[in-house]
Amino acid sequence: MLSLNSLRIGCSSRALLYPNWLMTKRQSVYKTVTCSAHCMTTGYLKNDTGNSNVNFKALGQERKLIYYTNSPRNYSTGQVKLNCWNCKLPLDQRPVFFCMSCKAVQPPDEEASYFKLMDCDYTFTLDTHKLQKRYLQLQRSLHPDNFSQKSVREQEYSESHSALVNKAYQTLLKPLSRGLYMLELEGMRIDDGTDSGADSEFLMELMEINEALDEAQTPEEANKIGQDTKGKLAVLTEEIDAALLKGELQAAKVLLAQMKYYANIEEKVKEKLSEFM
Repeated sequence: MLSLNSLRIGCSSRALLYPNWLMTKRQSVYKTVTCSAHCMTTGYLKNDTGNSNVNFKALGQERKLIYYTNSPRNYSTGQVKLNCWNCKLPLDQRPVFFCMSCKAVQPPDEEASYFKLMDCDYTFTLDTHKLQKRYLQLQRSLHPDNFSQKSVREQEYSESHSALVNKAYQTLLKPLSRGLYMLELEGMRIDDGTDSGADSEFLMELMEINEALDEAQTPEEANKIGQDTKGKLAVLTEEIDAALLKGELQAAKVLLAQMKYYANIEEKVKEKLSEFM
């Protein structure tokens, strides 16, 4: 029988030689966790079909929480322990901005997702108020002006952090850029200049909306188009969230392409309204 130390050495060697093997194992663990959670939920429903007090809405929210909390995209892909560059003591968490021991600013964690960086749940309908609060907190502590008397190294790190936090905030703030980023994390993207499978009926509808906006003679007419567009964007937001929750990435991609068109119309409405001022 192999000893525990032998097993550890064997696994570590295999991970170093075959890094893809380690990632495959992590993905297998993730699938096992989510599958177990789904099976537990399904079993609960089967065992309580006769109970009229079952809260199906609560179960749905619980399943959503399980999905987003356990998503591997919500965590840094690197699991290697880091040490502070200044005092050499270990850093307890990732991503880390400051060393808890010597307070020195640390280099940015390029492997952390924007969701993890901004301390947000991996969900399309994230809490934007929490996002804004986190953004202001990080920018206050990491702004380069705070490090003008520090070493050149810390000044460079603070500038990199500040730029990365700003990019993460701008990406996650709006539903369209947030959804596109989530697809990119899953290995998908919508190329600029393509219709991403938009059908002729949808494109004809867009053409009619654009023509109506061009012909609008009053602010009221432009506002009406703007309100209709906001309503369609709200519906698309719900549909995209549902598709991502179910793991239907292709459907989410098509819906995000539609959102992209309506977001462009929303910007055109703002430009039209400015002409009446």
